Amino acid sequence: MAEEDQVTLHGAWTSPFVKSVELGLKIKGIPYKYVEEDLKNKSPLLLNYNPIHKKVPVLVHNGKPIVESSIILEYIDETWKNGPPLLPQDPYKRAQVRFWVSFLQQQVFETTILVIKSDGEAQEKAIKELFEKLMVLEDGMKNTFTDDDDLEGTTSIKHENIGLLNVVLVSCFGSYKVQEEVLGFKIIDPEKTPLIFSWLEALIEIPAVKEAAPPPEKIVGFLKRFRQNALKSTAI
Repeated sequence: MAEEDQVTLHGAWTSPFVKSVELGLKIKGIPYKYVEEDLKNKSPLLLNYNPIHKKVPVLVHNGKPIVESSIILEYIDETWKNGPPLLPQDPYKRAQVRFWVSFLQQQVFETTILVIKSDGEAQEKAIKELFEKLMVLEDGMKNTFTDDDDLEGTTSIKHENIGLLNVVLVSCFGSYKVQEEVLGFKIIDPEKTPLIFSWLEALIEIPAVKEAAPPPEKIVGFLKRFRQNALKSTAI
């Protein structure tokens, strides 16, 4: 990275979308300043950088803001060529990665949030939907990526070839054991979705992933408060 480059990430530690950008920066070896935002009292800078959505993450590169995690990660990959690539060079494979990243963020993870926020019949419905979507993701990965990609060989997943899809996967579900502890049931089932399970087991051992992960007890506390507040507001 050029010496004059200045990179700042505005985020919130609870956001997996922020974590994906943090992990992308770490994989690329890009020095950056991190600014933790209070989402209940958003800073004037955040509102200025992202006036439309008023959300994190926001990456500021030499004074220019970029918003939305997937867009930020692609910007990082296109701007800094001196680190491991996040997206494949082949246009078709790039398109496939983009599709499954979108499915993972907008379908699978959003349904996970519904599971955490609900109870009773509503939660049972959300759990069923979550498992269905995880199995779609599992099958999609098997059908999309060839043996040449070696995605089923978990020993081959390393810092140098983690890639965009794995960055997003581990950012959303790297703490799945903590999520399961809070909810009381398995989210990532090694029998139903063995590929996703094996990916995650390999990914969470990568040093950059460990470095970016919050302490488990901190996540447990947040998820319990988040669930209690959601159930309380639903009961009113």
